[in-house]
Amino acid sequence: MRRRLLILSFSPIASDARVLKQIEALKDRYELTTLGYGPEPAGVRRHVRLPDERVYWRYDKRALLLRRFAHAYWSNPAVAFVAGALADEKFDVVLANDIDSVGVALSLRPSLGVHADLHEYAPRQKDDNRRWRLFVAPFVRWMCRTFLPDAGSVTTVGTGIAREYERRFGVRAEVVTNSAPYAELDPAPVGEPIRLVHSGACLPGRGIDQIIEAVQRTTASVSLDLFLMPNDPGYLANLRKRVAGDSRIRLHDPVSYDRLIGTLHAHDVGVHVLPPVNFNNAWALPNKFFDYIQARLGVITGPSPEMRSVIEQRGVGAVAGGFDSAALAEVLDTLTSDRVAAWKRASDAAALDLSAGRQVEVWVRAIDALVAREV
Repeated sequence: MRRRLLILSFSPIASDARVLKQIEALKDRYELTTLGYGPEPAGVRRHVRLPDERVYWRYDKRALLLRRFAHAYWSNPAVAFVAGALADEKFDVVLANDIDSVGVALSLRPSLGVHADLHEYAPRQKDDNRRWRLFVAPFVRWMCRTFLPDAGSVTTVGTGIAREYERRFGVRAEVVTNSAPYAELDPAPVGEPIRLVHSGACLPGRGIDQIIEAVQRTTASVSLDLFLMPNDPGYLANLRKRVAGDSRIRLHDPVSYDRLIGTLHAHDVGVHVLPPVNFNNAWALPNKFFDYIQARLGVITGPSPEMRSVIEQRGVGAVAGGFDSAALAEVLDTLTSDRVAAWKRASDAAALDLSAGRQVEVWVRAIDALVAREV
């Protein structure tokens, strides 16, 4: 009989790329139950839907101010729902996504333990916001101190974040990057003009303004396609006005994830300049970086250490000297068809090693190791 595994995530699981990779990696090895927002994801035996009104980030403000952190946590609507809905369930292992779910995962007392997958460095998630630093960060640090030592194993998204969890909380985390599934593609010929692309959230502070300014400044023969989610409609409207009439820049609606790699493949270089406004931005190694690799593109980033490391090790692109438009324009000025073609070949050579199939093996080993501890 297969062991029972609960994958717990306070997210809409059916559209959560990282959690979907967990399901895909583990569905043939374990009897899977999921609990999260939204409809049932494919590949699971059972899904417990977390009601939308049970908002996981809604903690008792007075309790936070008074440092009554245990009360704040256990009275949280999402936590209370999980504790009640699964009170009579018996699981062998729980895979808990993000720190907010780890405490209630432990309270379910799975017979073989809890694996915590931390999607970012939670204690400094919004440390560019003063109110968050003063009132929320102490609570998040309490969750880390209280719950993480009892997790049987831990993973996170990058080496810099893993080092910080160990330094601050003594917790050793393995790394599972936010890599994309392997795509069977060959590098496309370099276009004329060279086709730059950026995809992702449309939010201020994500470097989109700097990318647009750099393209408008450069003397290189380039075009820019932006595929942006409508996260901030006002900001998106301002961007539309800003690029209107610029023949080199096109702003598109977002495409679904199953079409994204194919859409990116029609370009030459993926560009991502993420100003380090907080700790997690500074150490980011985001999905889009790996999407560009799978699409067999060259990659240009700002000097973010995790992205710089991959670019320099694999030869897949270039790193700007800063996060401003002038530094990015300096890189764009050096672009040639031959240089970009070499980057695209390097992405092709690295695509299998940097794919999700290689990364998710870490989760499989971690869950298998918890099961193997049974006497």
